[in-house]
Amino acid sequence: MSKKHLFALIIWSATLVATGAVADVPQTVDASTPGAETQGDTDEAVVRRVIAQFHTTHVPLSRAMAIAERLHEGSRTTDINFDISGPPVYRVRTVRNERVWENVVDANTGGIAEKETVASLKELDREDLANIVALKWIKQELSEAVQVAEKATAGNALAGGLTRQDGKLTFVVVVASGDDLKEVMLEPPKVEKLSSNRH
Repeated sequence: MSKKHLFALIIWSATLVATGAVADVPQTVDASTPGAETQGDTDEAVVRRVIAQFHTTHVPLSRAMAIAERLHEGSRTTDINFDISGPPVYRVRTVRNERVWENVVDANTGGIAEKETVASLKELDREDLANIVALKWIKQELSEAVQVAEKATAGNALAGGLTRQDGKLTFVVVVASGDDLKEVMLEPPKVEKLSSNRH
């Protein structure tokens, strides 16, 4: 998931009328978006609305990740987003082996809010597939990146995922800190691959 896409999901989730798979929203909010001249004020209002709703919820992002991971033993969270297109929820994607699950966790009760969707790795686009495959070579979990980001910003995370930044794998975590959204980039340590020069 691209960094722009992750941030845009938060903005667009607040403006969507119908619920749906927010992870599939193809638009990003930037200067090239039609109407961007007048959109700046709108985006600021949307961010305020997202933060205000987020501050009223009872389930932190780290707990939502743990809830989703417990549904499939041994799974890892690849990305998570706070969504207020309806009642506030977290949309969580987890993976284990060749399976990818998307679950919606109620941000107030911690219950599962919508029917789970399941896909195979073969059904993902190239970018998502590359990031998920790369998880095998990363020691750090997204939950650890979230903890570091929250501590660094004295805030609470509302989205996170793995992306490529200048060819390097990076965790990007969006944190609500006071009245602002802050983006924290963390390069995870990699698992040492076995040497191919073994005798």
